Amino acid sequence: MLNKADILIKNASELVTLTGSKKPRIKDEMKELGIIEDGCLAIEGNKIIAVGRTKEVEKRVDMNKETKIIDASGKTVMPGFVDPHTHLIFAGSREDELTLKSKGATYLEILERGGGILSTVRKTRVASKEDLMKSAKRRLDTMLRFGTTTAEVKSGYGLTTEDEIKCLEVIKELNDIHPIDLVPTFLGAHSIPPEYKDKNDGDEYIDLIINKMLPIINERRLAEYCDVFCEKDVFSIAQSRRLLTDAKDFGLKAKIHADEITDLGGAELAAEIGAKTADHLLRSSNHGIKAMVKKGVIGVLLPAVPFALMEKEYADARKMIDNGLAIALATDLNPNCWTESMQFIIALACYQMKMSIEEAITASTINAAHAIDRADDIGSLEVGKKGDIIILDVPNHKHLPYHFGVNLVEKVIKKGRVVVDR
Repeated sequence: MLNKADILIKNASELVTLTGSKKPRIKDEMKELGIIEDGCLAIEGNKIIAVGRTKEVEKRVDMNKETKIIDASGKTVMPGFVDPHTHLIFAGSREDELTLKSKGATYLEILERGGGILSTVRKTRVASKEDLMKSAKRRLDTMLRFGTTTAEVKSGYGLTTEDEIKCLEVIKELNDIHPIDLVPTFLGAHSIPPEYKDKNDGDEYIDLIINKMLPIINERRLAEYCDVFCEKDVFSIAQSRRLLTDAKDFGLKAKIHADEITDLGGAELAAEIGAKTADHLLRSSNHGIKAMVKKGVIGVLLPAVPFALMEKEYADARKMIDNGLAIALATDLNPNCWTESMQFIIALACYQMKMSIEEAITASTINAAHAIDRADDIGSLEVGKKGDIIILDVPNHKHLPYHFGVNLVEKVIKKGRVVVDR
């Protein structure tokens, strides 16, 4: 008996499947997109039930008058984008810092002037849950229109027990009501709060996180990962190691903001503790990258950050890929790097980090899914996976970075339901 197709997408100029990725793709594997010309895909309920050429799939599924048929002639069909590093929950904005950056002010200099993270912390602390929900939902709506169907979301702009819990609650409630699936990460160690600045270089604040915040987060199951901004003048290697080790005892998996501004050894620490990902990696040493490769840590690169900071140096993606590091891409959506578009990230990866188009697409789909432990369900178009699919109004995948600055997404299908139709 044939399975009934609720949705049939047929005649795609290119069906980008990315099939067969039980592990994160590395080296030349990142160039293998599994493209099917005249492609077709069928969905029953929220799952993919058939993938192949149009005539083949039409013979393998049952269609009736209730089947929604989408003609994708001249278009590209691919998995929804997965954004594995965002700071979605925040209040206010920091547009005035753009002028400071244009005059040469660095990230840390702006922070010392009371701007940066601490500016957003002040605004987020006084914002109500309702206000945070409303602003974050608007950003999620934009992400969805640009093709993101799953995203990791961090706390980190509260920096008190009450406000960090508030932000994590917002993530949980948004996940219940929004089409985009959200993966929650606790980033209480995003910065040293101003009230702790003169207290043992952050040690007392790390004590607060471990003794007060983590037990509540564990009890209420508010996060899946614990992250830390491991950086000079923020949290040291020793502090980061202590926090992430204790977080594991509370059932949280580790992520690290590593080596963004200085080579502090964050990549090596990620390998040492078995972190799922190390993110940024602009200044990571060869030794650190090799250690990550050996331990299977995924590198999440965030090219919009140096772009937004007006820096000339980007993470050396070419070297990392050639050395066998699994790479994912993400927006790092935050008030200092405000973009909801993974399409823009793919363009930056190609133009500024010299990634091939195929590598950038892989890093934004299946490898990004591995970076948040969701690759069994999303990131590729395979039978049994969720029907998380985007249809691009372009004839082939090469248009993604080539035609930049616009939204190429025509339709978004999330869990087998059309949620965006332009």
